Amino acid sequence: MATIRKRGDSYQIRVSVGYDIKGNHKEQTKTWKPPEGMTERQIQKELNRQAVMFEEACMHGFKATAVKFEELAEEWFTEYAALNLRSSTLEEMRKLTKRVYPAIGHLRIDKITPRQIQAFLNSMARDGANVRTGKPLSPKTIQHHLELISDVFGYAIKMDIVSDNPCSKVTIPKGEVKEKQIYSQEEMTLLLTKMDGEPLKYKAFFYLMAYSGFRRGEMLGLEWKDIDFEHNVISVRRTSNQTVERGIYTDTTKTKRSQRTLKISPYIMEMLKQLKAEQDAESLKPGDYWVETDRLFTQDNGEPQHPNSTYTWLKRFCERENLPFHGIHSFRHFAASSMISAGLDVTTVSGALGHTNSGTTLNCYSHMFQTAQARVAEAMDGAFGFLQNKQGA
Repeated sequence: MATIRKRGDSYQIRVSVGYDIKGNHKEQTKTWKPPEGMTERQIQKELNRQAVMFEEACMHGFKATAVKFEELAEEWFTEYAALNLRSSTLEEMRKLTKRVYPAIGHLRIDKITPRQIQAFLNSMARDGANVRTGKPLSPKTIQHHLELISDVFGYAIKMDIVSDNPCSKVTIPKGEVKEKQIYSQEEMTLLLTKMDGEPLKYKAFFYLMAYSGFRRGEMLGLEWKDIDFEHNVISVRRTSNQTVERGIYTDTTKTKRSQRTLKISPYIMEMLKQLKAEQDAESLKPGDYWVETDRLFTQDNGEPQHPNSTYTWLKRFCERENLPFHGIHSFRHFAASSMISAGLDVTTVSGALGHTNSGTTLNCYSHMFQTAQARVAEAMDGAFGFLQNKQGA
């Protein structure tokens, strides 16, 4: 039964909710303050109603609101995230706790307010938030932190610990949005041309990535059985990822639509034939050092290539050749921009990139589509220039 105690101009309602695993008595409390203008009789009537409602809520599931955010987040990691998220995603979300836990981990989940979460987000948008650069964190990085907090609150709602998610009431601070770094046609031509004479596995990797727009994990997950040399077609069926805990491992594609088939330039397919012959010759050398994995891109002993090796190689190559370095993902952006510049519609581009839907493609490359549409208008204006002559006649 609920007990009521007056505290100043408000009332504290307390309900016993049993004992924890250590035998300690647990209580749930709620504070209710009468609105101004109520009579004593009205206050008592409403206070009793509030006590009954609160007791019923406690008895029907709201029994663990004294849990701290960090404690519940760890439960979410164990009971949901570890069972449903990709290992690479799980590892990235674990990294976010380094900022989230010191900020709100010690607070009771039911006591965290939108103002506290907003203050945490704002702190990441200030100078010095990034300890490596001394600069504010990007809006995208801040968004990732908010998503973790929101996921934990979503779990708390499902477990009947809280009734609403305060994350829905906060706003991501505006910051400087970095424009995607994309190689121009001239830069990409020069970069790939200078790869002549470089190790074939790297040359083939970057030629294929620039042409197809495959993600790095999809590239490293390609196996020879995915290559149809007769029809110059490559199918994406899996990814290769790496985490500290699991090392290099094979995983499913990012989404179901990421499993796709793309027709590839005969020039690049010929390059892959040479890579296959090179691998076959290497595997036949005396000794048992070769590990058969069927992967296109491997280490010297045939084991799957480490995801960071392509990044490191490209960075050193660009420095050596005095070329701009925009990272691995810029090759995917180049492929997307090339498709859009060629006049392909958003649905076709979305399918080629393996996006979940066309909306994702538009969000990522809206500016490119707008530029392409402007070029179409200019071309049509030129084609219909005779109309202007008629109007002037």
